[in-house]
Amino acid sequence: MFYFTIDILGTIAFAISGVLVAMDKKLDLFGVFIIAFVTAVGGGTLRDMLIGSTPVGWMQNSTYVFVITGTVAFAILFRNYLKYFRKSLFLFDTIGIGLYTMVGIEKGLGVGLNPLVCIALGTMTASFGGVIRDILCNEIPVIFRKEIYATACIFGGVSYFLLRKLPIENTYAYIAAIIIVIVIRILAVLFKIALPNIYRSKA
Repeated sequence: MFYFTIDILGTIAFAISGVLVAMDKKLDLFGVFIIAFVTAVGGGTLRDMLIGSTPVGWMQNSTYVFVITGTVAFAILFRNYLKYFRKSLFLFDTIGIGLYTMVGIEKGLGVGLNPLVCIALGTMTASFGGVIRDILCNEIPVIFRKEIYATACIFGGVSYFLLRKLPIENTYAYIAAIIIVIVIRILAVLFKIALPNIYRSKA
């Protein structure tokens, strides 16, 4: 139940981030729903296909479709309030990657994958919904820019496996890893910490 709750919270967070991007692009109602949907389930769909879990999660459990539909309706109805928070897109996207990183790792562990592959799976789960969202909205995906994004997911995943070696409950390690992803992402943006750019500006 705990892991399902985390999965639903991640779905909500990513759906809201998709709605905000779609509305910023002035898409119609159908466009807003599609962008929210692919943002919320895109990474999980890729993950399930890679581990051979088909039909993929949202096809087996209609709860995800209902949650996304309800979230889209909520975000549209209260869009004027969401706009007061200038960093709302960043906030929901950051929460989403923290939650979905751990959902992906847990799925990997469930099928017996090694920690390194689980971390990669968690990073893809967290990142690729946003990649699809940005591509459809004609933006360069955040993961491919110099911002700390996938790196935060990797650090969170590594932290989780290190914390599992300590004499603490797995639930606490799970929550701590989610917080680590979120905090790293927020600190990286606040202090403008970025990966080095391989391209030098022309003199």
